[in-house]
Amino acid sequence: MFDTFIGYLQAILTFFYNVTANIGLANYGVAIILLTIVIKMLLYPLTVKQVKSMKAMQELQPKMKEMQEKYKDNPEKLQKEMTAMYKETGVNPLAGCLPLIVQMPILIGIFYAIRDYTYLNPPPQFLWITDLAKADHTYILPVLSALTTYIQQKQTTTEVTQQTKMMMVFMPLFIGYISITFPAGLVLYWVVSNVVQILQQWWMYRQQQPQGEAA
Repeated sequence: MFDTFIGYLQAILTFFYNVTANIGLANYGVAIILLTIVIKMLLYPLTVKQVKSMKAMQELQPKMKEMQEKYKDNPEKLQKEMTAMYKETGVNPLAGCLPLIVQMPILIGIFYAIRDYTYLNPPPQFLWITDLAKADHTYILPVLSALTTYIQQKQTTTEVTQQTKMMMVFMPLFIGYISITFPAGLVLYWVVSNVVQILQQWWMYRQQQPQGEAA
């Protein structure tokens, strides 16, 4: 069943390639960008829920720390107080995980669909990339993957703790490192996906600002 899903994603990528060919571009890099944008638009409602939940949980962190310190010797009371806080604020601690769980099969499918894609006109070139099926040996895409991952994380972080500082450094470095060996087409998808998410999050936060601050 999952192989069928991957086949559908590859067929959609071929469709977008044919679209570019029909308008005289015939470029797999552009096709991957179009595919990425469409997927991010379809997943936007889930992204909204995930980002809002993450932001709400981060805003509650100071109060949660106070409760943990106050009731450190009484776990039962701590649990009751935190449950009451979630109910009062309308925050569901699991709400941020559910959209991510729904998106994971799609993300994994995209990974395999692009990684194992058979290009019709090899080698597929795009800008400085001589072959999207091979790693970007200029390291431009891996650097961009790390940079956009960092910006995307920083955008959603409201409280900087030692743990979040470590994650904000470790995750981009890890993504950049593994991107060195991945096919350039797959890394291009990741970079474009991050850029679209950054723009989506900017729009979400802009919409939440008071009218006086929006300017």
